[in-house]
Amino acid sequence: MDGNNIKKIALAYSGGLDTSIIIPWLKETYPGCEVIAVCGDVGQGSENEGLEEKALKTGASKLYIEDLTDEFVDDFIIPTMKAGAAYEDYLLGTSMARPVIAKRLAEIAIAEGCDAIAHGCTGKGNDQVRFELTLKHFAPDMKVIAPWRIWNIKSREEEIEYAEAHNVPLKINRETNYSKDKNMWHLSHEGLDLEDTGNEPQYEKQGFLEMGVSPIDAPDKPTYVELEFVEGVPVAIDGEKMSAKDIIFKLNKLGGENGIGLLDIVENRLVGMKCRGVYETPGGEILYKAHSYLETICLDKLTMHKKQELAITFAELVYDGQWYTPLREALSAFVDKTQERVTGKVRLKLYKGNIIKAGVWSDWSLYSDELATFGESDYDQKDSAGFINLFGLPITVQAKVDAKNAAKSDK
Repeated sequence: MDGNNIKKIALAYSGGLDTSIIIPWLKETYPGCEVIAVCGDVGQGSENEGLEEKALKTGASKLYIEDLTDEFVDDFIIPTMKAGAAYEDYLLGTSMARPVIAKRLAEIAIAEGCDAIAHGCTGKGNDQVRFELTLKHFAPDMKVIAPWRIWNIKSREEEIEYAEAHNVPLKINRETNYSKDKNMWHLSHEGLDLEDTGNEPQYEKQGFLEMGVSPIDAPDKPTYVELEFVEGVPVAIDGEKMSAKDIIFKLNKLGGENGIGLLDIVENRLVGMKCRGVYETPGGEILYKAHSYLETICLDKLTMHKKQELAITFAELVYDGQWYTPLREALSAFVDKTQERVTGKVRLKLYKGNIIKAGVWSDWSLYSDELATFGESDYDQKDSAGFINLFGLPITVQAKVDAKNAAKSDK
């Protein structure tokens, strides 16, 4: 399909710099086309304020704002957390959000009879892959327009110039022009001074952090929090039953106040380059820590070690945009099986950026203080001698064979 036949385009719209200028650019590039803006609400909060007015003012015919928060938490965040999946310590906040947004974007594009779908991802980033692999799953025949791979704009400075020339209102300026992505799970910061790996992030600078404070500015008194899980899913905080979504929001507040969840990382992008970013994931870091703490007493050794091994694969699939694949689904089925007895309560102490273990309990605990004690117990220590002989038998045989052949060579 050539450009002359494109009459209606569904655009993944956030109201940020990229997508704000894409609307007028699409209308210039595809004369007479209708642009339908689609915003997936994954918990970005105040960023959605005034979005409809802005989208219509810059040329969109309508704006969908779709509340995807429950789906985001239940179908993406919790399964990934249960898997213990982290990509090079990154808790996958942007990676998990893209498939749920792209899925709804494809559904609306099909319902609206669109000829194409557009997104604002750059040709340097991972998000273009995450969006388009999801679109291939839900709308395999739909044309995808990626302006960053087509237009002559080369930098965010030129984007701002384009916006100013087309009277597109912006919430940023050249001095605060970090590339950010925010949702209920995290906030990422890239660009500006962070592009020099020798620069320390400005954690104490007013306005840099949005989800919390620097550990330096956190209270001098620790905060205790108790989390309850049923089959790996968080169900209560400090004894109060609530949804996983509400638990995340509350943990974001507690974690943010105590300087929890900051990550400064140079990560290996899917497209081949290294990129430096700063992430804020206060509630997510607490949830991951609590869940893994509970697993230490509920999972047997073989299951835990295999799960940790597969967590790397799970994280790579999420990071690389391959959520809707048979392998990810198979891994999730494995994870769900491992979680059948991960039920119990965890207490953590939050203090100046640190998460300190303060107690764990479960009716399914495999830990036996009667066996592990240094005091008197029913454990028969004489049994270990036979065990060591059998366990070390291959080493003993190898040593004897080596010694026999060494003696032959000396003759």
